[in-house]
Amino acid sequence: MRRAYDVVAEDYAARLPDNRSEAAIDLAMVDAFAAAVDEGAILDAGCGAGRMSRYLLRRGCDVEGVDLSPGMVAMARRDTPGVRFTVGSLADLPYPDGSFAGVLLWYSIIHTAPAGQDRIFAEAARVLRPGGHLLVGFQAGTGTKDVSAAYSRYGHDVELERHLFTADEVAARLEAVRVRELTRLVRRAEGPEHDDQAIVLGRRSAQTR
Repeated sequence: MRRAYDVVAEDYAARLPDNRSEAAIDLAMVDAFAAAVDEGAILDAGCGAGRMSRYLLRRGCDVEGVDLSPGMVAMARRDTPGVRFTVGSLADLPYPDGSFAGVLLWYSIIHTAPAGQDRIFAEAARVLRPGGHLLVGFQAGTGTKDVSAAYSRYGHDVELERHLFTADEVAARLEAVRVRELTRLVRRAEGPEHDDQAIVLGRRSAQTR
């Protein structure tokens, strides 16, 4: 996955410079998340080239990003001056416990197989302070899809799979790390999308134990 996104990073940043690919109703969920995080920093976990970090910045949020791909982080730093972006794994986030008031996992769980999902959510919950909010966006469904062709058409030879999950699966994983689901959005595919889309908003328990 790191190699694939390093290879495509520059084209990815050029083709997705902003939020034109997000549906208005999806961004409304991000707005609700940003409003819920009334003070404190937000971690854009799996930030890619930084388009969601920039969206949150425009809404007055204090945000920083982390991504596994050095190439993507380079694009985020280039296009989002003044924001801290770090190279790191979602399975081993380079931050102390309780560092953030909010964590955004915007389509950043989709390349990790089911066996690795629990670790990602455990890390997201670990760096989230008690009472903090977590927002997860992903393609809804079941199974695995080969998405290499989406990049090969632009001249990139990469191998990349995408995993689909149901909203119930994600909500259960949140519950397992003491993040209670507050609301969810599940909608049908629109335009060029091939799958249904889902977004789950949760809040970490205010109790430390």
